[in-house]
Amino acid sequence: MSRPPAAALADTREQRHASGVRQRDLAPFDAVAAYQPSTDRDPLALLESQAPTRVPELVPVRYARMATSQTAFYRGAALVMADDLARAPGSGLRTQLCGDAHLSNFGLFATPERRLAFDVNDFDETYPGPFEWDVKRLVASLVVAGRDNGFKTKHRRRIALACCAEYRETVARLAGRGELEVWYAHIAATEEMAQVKEVVDASVRKRVTKAIDKAWGRDSAHALSKLTVTGDDGRPRIVSMPPLVVPVEELFSAADAARIHETMMDRLVDYRATLQSDRRYLLDRFDYVHSARKVVGVGSVGTRCWIILMRGAGGDPLFLQAKEAQPSVLAGYLDGPQYSNQGERVVTGQRLMQAASDIFLGWHQGPDIDGVTRDFYVRQLRDGKGSAVIDTMPPEMMTLYGRLCARVLAQAHARGGDRFALAGYLGTGTEFDEAMAAFAEDYAEQSARDHALLRQAIDDGRITASATTDG
Repeated sequence: MSRPPAAALADTREQRHASGVRQRDLAPFDAVAAYQPSTDRDPLALLESQAPTRVPELVPVRYARMATSQTAFYRGAALVMADDLARAPGSGLRTQLCGDAHLSNFGLFATPERRLAFDVNDFDETYPGPFEWDVKRLVASLVVAGRDNGFKTKHRRRIALACCAEYRETVARLAGRGELEVWYAHIAATEEMAQVKEVVDASVRKRVTKAIDKAWGRDSAHALSKLTVTGDDGRPRIVSMPPLVVPVEELFSAADAARIHETMMDRLVDYRATLQSDRRYLLDRFDYVHSARKVVGVGSVGTRCWIILMRGAGGDPLFLQAKEAQPSVLAGYLDGPQYSNQGERVVTGQRLMQAASDIFLGWHQGPDIDGVTRDFYVRQLRDGKGSAVIDTMPPEMMTLYGRLCARVLAQAHARGGDRFALAGYLGTGTEFDEAMAAFAEDYAEQSARDHALLRQAIDDGRITASATTDG
């Protein structure tokens, strides 16, 4: 698994820090951060290799979304980057990885204590691996977004350096703290955003405040008003917005739709067993009402995702999202644990990396209507969830946002790995920051070329892209 070996845990803090310093000699920053594309590199073939396990009619939607911008392409190309990272020298320091730590996979959500937190919020690709894979994915995403936003090279570099410095400094700070303090470390969004608002101009302050207010308003009741209509029987039904939201009855024949509804109820029983006992008690207070297929994200488009409407005795709604979990894109390149259910892999990684997780986070497994057994993880569709609007960020705001993302990533890595060895490896100078910033600029250029290849393949008719990209 991702925890350090027992022998390492027995070492003192000083010994583990010294081992990280020694590791720096074996895996210097310049070598780890160097990017040299392989001669047999084929990003489009990698993307197309993911299509056979996805819903066929949604694959063109995925390509269309990825084609819209360099940032959108980067978001959907986690497998492409994993292939590139696997060909580079590694640090030798492992932790639990997000696996897809680009800047849009961080955001706001409500904790069980009903506080708004900021953290990593997507774990589809989580897997143990070298810590720098997540750092590279994050810092390069900032540079890619900076290119899309028209930032000058010097501004992109400043953003990248700030992100890496925040990661390094946070690891060093956590290496000086106790185990429980590290485990409970999190970012309280309202307090953090209050500090951000003190150093940005009025227009940015207004956007930050609006983002927080909007996140608090995103819950199951909000989803009910946006995603449902009242049926002839007086019960809510999920509305049809094809191909983004399609109720079960429109996907299957009447007989098959009835079977799907029965299957959903059976799956909820299996999923219930993965929850804590008190949360099972809470789930039991809701009854199944309706379900629909939903298109989500960019890279995830085409994997199966269901939204499930449930209702309490008083009519209050609970919207759950059951998202298909396929093997992590990292699993083909790294030695790691084997899971009988990929949904369990996602949930295990999320619980390890997040300071606080959704109370309804769980998993289940079962055959689809086509008879293929698939794995899913389940969480609330909306519970105070909010994300930053990247494409309108000015450089100073993206700098602050990148630092915020780096801090929570460092906190997650400290929980899942050896923070003392990692602090020793990173050191106190800026050499790590400089090396990663150089990598980010090189890789953003590579990603731009890959994006152009996709657009050309669409124009040439080799790849089919749907015009429907909303959502």
